[in-house]
Amino acid sequence: MALPEFSLRQLLEAGVHFGHQTQRWNPRMGEFIYGDRNGIHIIDLTQTVPMLDRALQVIRDTVAKNGRILFVGTKRQAQKPIADAAERCAQYYMNHRWLGGTLTNWKTVSQSINRLKEIDERMAEGAEGLTKKERLGIEREQQKLQASLGGIREMGGLPDLIFVVDVNKEDLAIAEAKKLGIPVVAVVDTNCSPAGVDYIIPGNDDAARAISLYCDLASRAALDGMSAQMSAAGVDMGALEDAAMEEIHETPANAEAPLELSDEAVADDTVAKDAPYDLDNKPAEHQA
Repeated sequence: MALPEFSLRQLLEAGVHFGHQTQRWNPRMGEFIYGDRNGIHIIDLTQTVPMLDRALQVIRDTVAKNGRILFVGTKRQAQKPIADAAERCAQYYMNHRWLGGTLTNWKTVSQSINRLKEIDERMAEGAEGLTKKERLGIEREQQKLQASLGGIREMGGLPDLIFVVDVNKEDLAIAEAKKLGIPVVAVVDTNCSPAGVDYIIPGNDDAARAISLYCDLASRAALDGMSAQMSAAGVDMGALEDAAMEEIHETPANAEAPLELSDEAVADDTVAKDAPYDLDNKPAEHQA
């Protein structure tokens, strides 16, 4: 395996270059804005390419050193790509709702994880001796804990790096990571502040196709790190890579992804961010 490759055209086709409406911009992202078109900021992909490549290298190196990666994305259109990417590379994720103290109060969170495991074991054994009402209550508790903690139940400790989609929505996760000195890799859109992010990926954090691309690349970078980590032990990672690639190619490359509206963006903004890009229609250059 090798660090995943990507092209500028792939980023364009995924809509990575589309920022938010110009009136919603965060001035701290000004240096990463190329211009605007139809009232929408256009992100400078000539900066995104090397910064994304650097972020992928950090993910790869972290896993190669036996580190843990926590994928974080709780907005609707990020939930499935985040979970799929983390599971594909045997890492961990939070995609339901960030629980305050997940990192800074890990001891308490670990107790909740242990409770989830206890319930799973009891239900697997048939939950004998429980009344119908008691069983229903335990099933509800199990579902709630699984949704909140299922992606980190086997993490076994704090992550060594977190990968975030939408820094505005996941501000608590980033704040906790910074408090503990955990590096942050994050996709940062034009309406966000890059403060607190160690490895910035300037890009659209709303379009489903863009989110899927980021998650896929991050997962493949982690798999490459895993391969490097295990090669000395003689473990063949080929089977795992083949399985991952089969899953990636289940959807035809030319398939249209469904249009997903962001949790906070107005309709016109998001529609523009998911629209195809006309390579011949050059945006107006941005004036900081």
